[in-house]
Parts: sequence; structure tokens; C-alpha cells
Amino acid sequence: MQAAKPMSNVQLELLKLYANDVPDEQLLEIKLLLGHYFADKATALMDEFMAEKGLTEKDMIKWANEHDRHEDRS
Repeated sequence: MQAAKPMSNVQLELLKLYANDVPDEQLLEIKLLLGHYFADKATALMDEFMAEKGLTEKDMIKWANEHDRHEDRS
């Protein structure tokens, strides 16, 4: 049997927050805030990566529209 990993600092803070009984509307607002926070972080990292590699928005659109064309050779 594996020992449980200790909770992260984020988990501990969220537990403190959720110990307060908040209305469902506020809970949804909190979830949206967290989602936007992490989306902003991901966007910033992607912007940094693109700048580092000299990629453009056109490059990203091209990659998003590429299809995997591997043939099944079984």
C-alpha cells in the first residue's frame, strides 16, 4: 500500500477556503477565477515559447490544422 502524498500548499489553502460555506454562485465565481488564473499562466508560457522559437500566430494556426497521416501498416 502506498503512503498518501502530503497536500500541496494550494490544496491546503483551498481546504481553508472551502471550510467556509459559500453559496453555489460564489463557488462558481471562485472556480472561474481559478480557471482564468491558470489559463493566463498557460497563455504567458505559450507566448514566451513562441517568442523564444520565433513562431508566429500563422505557425500556430498551421500546426492546429495539421492532421496525423500515418498509415496503418498492421
